[in-house]
Amino acid sequence: MKINIYYGGRGIIDDPTLSVIKKITTVLEELNVKVQQYNLYEQRNGITALPNTLKDADGVILASTVEWFGIGGYMMQFLDACWLYGDKDRIKEIYMAPVVMSTTHGEREGMMSLAAAWEMLGGLPCDGMCGYIADTTKLENSGEYTKIIEKKTENIYRTINQKMPVFPASNQAVINKVGVSSSLDLTPQESEQLSEYASDDQYVRKQKEDLQELASIFRDKMGQDEASGNSDEYAKLLMKKFTPVAGAKAKYKISFTDNPKLKPVVIDVAGSKCDCRAADEEGCDVILSAEQRIIEDILGGRMTFQRGFMEGSIKLKGDFKTLRNLDQLFDLMSE
Repeated sequence: MKINIYYGGRGIIDDPTLSVIKKITTVLEELNVKVQQYNLYEQRNGITALPNTLKDADGVILASTVEWFGIGGYMMQFLDACWLYGDKDRIKEIYMAPVVMSTTHGEREGMMSLAAAWEMLGGLPCDGMCGYIADTTKLENSGEYTKIIEKKTENIYRTINQKMPVFPASNQAVINKVGVSSSLDLTPQESEQLSEYASDDQYVRKQKEDLQELASIFRDKMGQDEASGNSDEYAKLLMKKFTPVAGAKAKYKISFTDNPKLKPVVIDVAGSKCDCRAADEEGCDVILSAEQRIIEDILGGRMTFQRGFMEGSIKLKGDFKTLRNLDQLFDLMSE
């Protein structure tokens, strides 16, 4: 059996939660449990990837310290990452025991918050422990406190090992209603890059200037680009570069913002079949709008549709996941 401990405190020396975690780990290891501890303050730059560590865990302990108000930012970031990127089907099988120590007040509220959050994620909460500890040395030297921790740890072990049934909670119903996220289908790294770069106006402007300069250099060196010309030529090139993707079915329309006289390009994909044509049609799943030079850069293999959107060069109406499929459907980067 394996139990992961996620510690959301700041790692200070007199943090009572660290003392409790140490005693819990000792008891679990005596019961032949493999214990892996993750200190979130050490992993703060990679918290979005930590939900992947849940996959091989039978149970988890979420441990935090209330220093002034609530369970702290690191633990909230981890729970956010579990909601956005965690495997909900796997979380449904994982028991969680909250451990919250307080140096001020609010330990019970903190423990209840962790239990409620885990239930909303679809997981199985079990009895944890909480307490107000003003002096860590008393916790470390008290035999009575040690017995309490040992007893509660044994109960946690028994619950996880025997997979004891848990009453359903109303919090678990939330995941059925709002669990289907409407956010973009991105990896944690892509999400961070999108939020960081797309909000940086100076970065976006610089990227546009660099792309425009590169495009001019390519045109000067190569004369007329293979993908330059009119909508019919664009459609022919797309047909030439089409690569079937199993299960792909969508209708795209590419409009040119700086050349309204140029007809849009419609891409109609259904499995192994593709029809590209110059036309202005309704009922498209995804509508792309960009300057002609941006589309030529994409067709010339100097940019991807996804990169164009993330840099702000392409405006999108429709599902971003469907847009991402374009880079797989058309092998435009090949020679």
